[in-house]
This record gives sequence, structure tokens and C-alpha cells, in this order.
Amino acid sequence: MEEMPKNYDAAQVEERMLQKWLDGGFYARSKGSEDRTVVIPPPNVTGMLHMGHALDDTIQDTFIRYCRMRGYSTRWILGTDHAGIATQTKVDKKLKAEGISRLEIGREKFLEACQDWRVQYGGIIVEQIKRMGCSVDFDDEKFTMSPEYAKAVRKVFVDWYHDDLIYRGKRIVNWCPNCTTAISDDEAEYQDEHGHLWHLRYPLTEPVDGIEHITVATTRPETMLGDTGIAVSPDDPDKAKFIGKTVMLPIVNREIPIFSDWHVDAGFGTGFVKVTPAHDPNDFAMGQAHDLPQINVFDEHAVVVEGYGEFTGMDRDECRVAIVKWFEDHGLLDHVDDHDHSVMHCYRCDSTLEPWLSEQWFVGVDKLKGPALDVVNNGQVKFHPDRWTQTYTTWMENLKDWCISRQLWWGHRIPVFYCDECGWEDALMEDVDTCPKCGGHVHQDEDVLDTWFSSQLWTFATQGWPDNLDELEGHHPTKVLVTARDIIALWVARMVMSSLYFTGQIPFEDVFIYATILAKDGSRMSKSKGNGVDPMDLINMYGADAMRYNLLTLVTGSQDVKFDADIDPKTHELLGSPRTDAARGFVTKIWNASRFVMMNLDGYTPGEPVAATAADAWIFSRLAKLTKSITDGIEAYEFGDVSRELYDFFWNEFCDWYIEMTKDRLRGEGEERAVAQRNLVYVLDTALRLLHPVMPFVTEAIWEHLPVAEGQPALMVAQWPDPVDYEKWVDDNSEVAVAMACGVVGAIRSTRAQYRLSPKADVPVVVKVPAASEAALAAQAGLITSLARVSNLTVAANAERPAESAAVIAEGCEVYCVLSGLVDFAAERQRLEAEQKKLSGEYAKLEKKLSNEGFVQKAKPEAVEKAKAQFAEVGDKLALIAAQLSELA
Repeated sequence: MEEMPKNYDAAQVEERMLQKWLDGGFYARSKGSEDRTVVIPPPNVTGMLHMGHALDDTIQDTFIRYCRMRGYSTRWILGTDHAGIATQTKVDKKLKAEGISRLEIGREKFLEACQDWRVQYGGIIVEQIKRMGCSVDFDDEKFTMSPEYAKAVRKVFVDWYHDDLIYRGKRIVNWCPNCTTAISDDEAEYQDEHGHLWHLRYPLTEPVDGIEHITVATTRPETMLGDTGIAVSPDDPDKAKFIGKTVMLPIVNREIPIFSDWHVDAGFGTGFVKVTPAHDPNDFAMGQAHDLPQINVFDEHAVVVEGYGEFTGMDRDECRVAIVKWFEDHGLLDHVDDHDHSVMHCYRCDSTLEPWLSEQWFVGVDKLKGPALDVVNNGQVKFHPDRWTQTYTTWMENLKDWCISRQLWWGHRIPVFYCDECGWEDALMEDVDTCPKCGGHVHQDEDVLDTWFSSQLWTFATQGWPDNLDELEGHHPTKVLVTARDIIALWVARMVMSSLYFTGQIPFEDVFIYATILAKDGSRMSKSKGNGVDPMDLINMYGADAMRYNLLTLVTGSQDVKFDADIDPKTHELLGSPRTDAARGFVTKIWNASRFVMMNLDGYTPGEPVAATAADAWIFSRLAKLTKSITDGIEAYEFGDVSRELYDFFWNEFCDWYIEMTKDRLRGEGEERAVAQRNLVYVLDTALRLLHPVMPFVTEAIWEHLPVAEGQPALMVAQWPDPVDYEKWVDDNSEVAVAMACGVVGAIRSTRAQYRLSPKADVPVVVKVPAASEAALAAQAGLITSLARVSNLTVAANAERPAESAAVIAEGCEVYCVLSGLVDFAAERQRLEAEQKKLSGEYAKLEKKLSNEGFVQKAKPEAVEKAKAQFAEVGDKLALIAAQLSELA
């Protein structure tokens, strides 16, 4: 085989391996035993992938690559979401920049512009997913507005409509005046804001016990134009005398009643609450209970409608200022308090949402949420980590009817048709132009469906439902959904409800919730802040394997994780990521160690591995346990533990110890060398297979050069190491003995480094060992001698410390390195004392600096942390020198 290049070129290797996999058709669904189908959470077609996508997709790819190698039936479904509000907003901005309005070009032309946008950006997203090494089936891409998917969406609406689960009604919704559409409760983002509580006087139509007005407290004086009642708490005896009386609403001179209602908190404000049924959900409920008029004072842009004099045409902010001024001018502004409260904002454009009465379509959830709760409570659907189960159940238990209509053009148009003449209405699978009842003209509802309505069908509508159920057979329920906690309510719960209703099955067996990736300072990543990280920048800088490995090590069960990217504050360009750089170092280590093995395979002859030495028995036993641990870890979605265990084995046990232990035999001849070669190939081959799902590119490129790869199509479709096949190698006694020997070698090496002994100097060593371990460690004398350059080794349970020796505790043993003739003790003591004096000065300066309140409070946080780290490091060095001086004494 061709010799491995000396240096690993990530860009060149990744491009070549990707093309190899695509040309080989290895990403297509595979047939096997147990089904492991996974659907990718469809990214929006509005832009590029972010770090959350990168982590999500890396986790899925690690799992699906493992399942494919394990011989399971695998299918990984790719797709993108049309993202109604987000895409329409983006295309609106694009057209505006070109001097075009969607209202001018009309609905059809605008939808064409949206499709063009989708083709452009959807294609970019797919290419990014490819570059990450994701082995998703690119030849079977789905889209939430493709004709076949649209048919599934339409069927769900029509069936639910006819099953009385979908209805239209006038209700309070969260309205975005900027996007001019309804937003569901789950999509609203709450932000704490500093505001005010205005106390306004409303005159009573008749005095009550000499009182001529009542005072209401409100955070939104601009909505008072739509007040139709005043509410008090039934638990407030002081307000009882006002119940049944009326006030004359200022400005509009509307007489409105005072009543009691349980919605009112007697301790809030003045105890009198203005009721505006068209602009507050609680007020809406009170209005219905007390038969109050519902008066909408704002239009779709939150501008005051006609009929309100000087206030007509003002937006809500202008109206607020003008209303407060009017009350002040007329002596009806009692006083103003500061009041901090939480305000809902649009998750797309960040505009303050307006509670607004409008006619919308809703899904009645009462019949749906019970079964969806049951399958989680009985364990059919499991959340990982388990704490997210409570998030799901709490939300589901408090679930209200779901507003599914959006006042947009881009999306699945609601398939309800109305007759302009006889009033006929129906939801249909096919469009109609004439009324089937009277033959009159028919028009379709103008609204479109909420994006989450269509994406709730993702696990089954992407697999042929409702027309091709054979395609769905055997691949549903899917195995695991990997997603973010933000959409447990928006998406996960709705998928469970719809799947149970239409397929009679759960949509997935497991839900893995990954941590939210935050910026280095703990804030949310965002483009507007300039602290977001583009996964493609990381790949360009470090390679896809390094990025993938670093991301997987962040999977620790934590809710949030900080990503250590350094970003230029001016240009917002990525400067570096130390953890990803360290991951690249691991990639390089894998390459270099593998290359060393390949360079020592001259004359290699195939054969079975043999535990010819204790070192062989040790590494085989460690490999057997690793194989089981990695297999179990992936099955349990413990990707962080899996990544760290792979690192510990490959870098520490295989590279640092086993390869070193094998070098003497590789320099030998005959059967001894042949066995060493076969064993190295066996361990490396197994390790590469276990590493492949995590780091696919470098492992595939190395595996091509292994003798076992001859005639095989690719590592990604090679057989996963079966833990059962490796059980025969488990040898606890060899592990204990070799681990003890490694501990002794490490102690000797640390002593050499501490006293700066020449690498060529042979050191006499005495090891005091527990009696029970004496024979086992003595049997490793040759290994210790060769690895640590020991001239004379004594292993005994009754050993005593020789004169002029350094002592180190290791693996339950006391290791004494005799330094007579190797160290000038007086010179060494003098050197250490000089170093101690220098470090003591540094220590004192850092201690003074950190005790200075001005520095700690005013300096940049990173400067303070750096000083603390230096202080700790100098302290550790001083402690080590003190120990050495004590030993020399």
C-alpha cells in the first residue's frame, strides 16, 4: 500500500474522503437487523448553520455511523424547513432593498421569490452538513413544502377539522405588529424591562360615600381607549361597595361597569383593574364571563384605529405618551411608580408583541394531550437527560389550544374554502372554484399554517405517509430525536400528539436534549452581538474531526456549556479556539502513531493476535473493556464520556505505553517481530473502528493503509467490534501487574526529570511492594528496565530505602531511585534555593496584586483570572521545590 504522508492535511483528506463516501453510496439507507432510523431536525432555509446545529448533527452522525457499522438497519433522513415568518421577513427585506414591495408584485410572484431564496440558502446548508462529515442520505432530501409533504400537511388539517379538533374563533393572540402575524405563546420570548405603573383616575357616574372617582393602576395606559369594565377582587371587602356601580371612561365617555372577578389580585396596584377584553388574555376571559364588549383599538400595525380623535393614527408608543399627557392635563393622573416587568417579544424580529383580539384557527388539544402524556409517563418515550421529562409533562399538563394560523403568504395555505353567496364552508384535500352546494363563487382562506404545524409530522410525513405506507413500515417509530431544549414544547410534544393520532405509534423512542452552546463569556451566541461562531470557520481552521471531537466532549449532561472561541471584537472574525486546537492535536497524534505502526510493517504476514507478553495481555484486556464501554456509552447517548475514554485509551495507553513496550520486539526478527506486528495492527484496527463515528475523516484515511483494509470498501461500512468477541481477552491480573509496572516507570521518569538526569544514565532502583504483589511486579522487571533505563532493579516486600535516594509513591509501591554519583547534591540544593528565592518574589507580587480591591474590581475579568492562575501555578512550584529540598536534606 501507498505510504502515509508525514503530515496530516485535514482539508485535502476531508475532501477526498467525502467524495469516496458519496461515490460509494454509503450514505443510503442500509438493511440489517434492528431498525435505527433518525430524522434530522430540519434547519430553516433562512441562513447558515450555527454551533447548535453543528453539535446536533455531530451527535446524530456519531450515532448513525455506529449503528451502520453495528449492522443495524439505518436510515438518516435529511430535510429543511420552510420557516414561514423567518423566510418571509428575509425575502421582504431583500425585495425592499431592491425597491420592490410584496404587495406590489402579488402573492404568486412573492412565493416564487421565496422559492428562489430556499434554493439558494437550502443548498448552502446541505453543503455545510456534508463538510461536517454527516453521513445523511443526501439523495433523499425532504422539504416541508414539497408537493408530497404538503399533501400530508393538508390531510392532517382536513382530518382534524372534520374530527372537530380544529376550529376558528375570535381570541386574544400574541400579535407581532412588525411581522403582522400571530405568534404562539411558545414562540414569544420574555424580556425583563424597566417600566412604570401609571395610576389613572376614572370618574364615578355617581359618588359612592362621597368618593367621586376610583384610581386604576396600569402598565399600558394606551389601551384604556378599549376599556369596557373595571374589576375588583371578591376577597377585597373595601371594594364591595363599588360593585354594581359604573364609571365614565375618560376621553371616550363610555360608561362601564364595576364588577368582581377572581382574576384580580387585591394586592396589586390600587385594587381596581381596568378591563380591556381585546388587548389582554385575562381581560378577555373576564369580558366573556361578564358579557363585556370587545373593542379593538389597534390595527395590525399597532396603530390606533379611526374613531379616537387626536389619538387616531398614533402608534402605541406615541399613544401612550399622549394618553398620559391628556390625563395629566385634565388632573386625572394620580401618580406614577417605577415598575419592572416581563414583556413578550417576537422571537424573530424582537418587536414587542401586542395581545390582540383577532379571528384565528386553533387546534383543540384536550383530546390529544392525554395520550401524549401517557407515553412519556409509562416510559415508551424517554428523555435523556431524564430531567427534561418534567419540562415536557409540566408543559403538556398546562397546554392550551394552539393557534395555528399565520397572516403570511409563505407557508401551507389553510385548505378551508368559503362560498361568497350561501355561506358554505369546508376543509378539502383538493382546491375548488365553485360551491358544491349552490354553485356560487368560492374563495380560499388567506392565512397559512404555523410552521410548527407542518414540522410536527416530520417523522412520518418524510417517510411516505399517507400514500406510501410500505415505506414507513419498519422505519417508524424512529429511534432517537436529537434536539434542543428550546423546542420541547414547540416541536417535540406536538410530534408526539400528531404521530399518536395519525399513525397510532410514538414518533421516536428516545429524545436526546443537548446542551445550549453559549459564548465564551456565558452569553447567548448571536450574529447581532458579534459573538457567534460559524462551524465552517472552525473546520477551515482546525478540520472537521477536531471540531466534532471538541463538540462531543462538551456533552456532559449540563444544561449550558461555554464555547472557548476567541473572536475579534471589531471584525467579529474567529481568532481561535484552544479546545478545538487541542482536539486537532489529538487528530495529529492518531495520524502520527498510526504512521509509526505502518512504517514498521515490513514483511507483515497476516495472523491471529497472540498475548505473547504481559504487555500484550494488558492492552488486549484494556481494549476489550474499551469496546464494551464505548458500545454501551453510545447506546446510552453518553457522547462526552465516549470521547474522553477514546482519548485516554489511544493517547495514554496505546501511544504512550503499548507502542513503547513493543519497540524492542519490532527491532527483533522472526516470530517475535511478526507477533508484535500483528498485535499492533489488531489493536490499531479496533481502535480506529471505535474512533470512526466520532472522527470519521482521519480514521478512514488511516484505515486505507492497514493490511486488514485490503479488499474492503471503507471503514465506515466495516464491522463494529462486538464486545462479546473481545471478552476472551479480559485479564484483570495482567492489567494490575502492568499498571503497577507503568506506575513504577512513571515514578522513575519523574525523578529523572526532577533531577535533570541524562537520558542515557542508568539508575539503580529499589521498589518496596506489598507482599501480595511482589511476584507480579517482579515478573515485569524486564519491562521496567527497558522502559526506564534501570541498571539494577530490586523488587521486594521488605525493601528499605537506600542512602542518597529519591522516593516516590506510585500504584501502592514506594519507588527509590538511587542518585549517588548521578547528582551533585550541594549544587542541586543551591540551584533549588535560587529558584525558590526567585519564585517567592513572584508569589509575593501576585499575592499583593490579588489582595488589591481596586485591581480585582476594576480590571478585566480575564486579567483577574490570569493573575489567579499564575498565583496558583507559582504556589505549586514552590511546594514542589520545598519537597525536593526536604528530600535532599
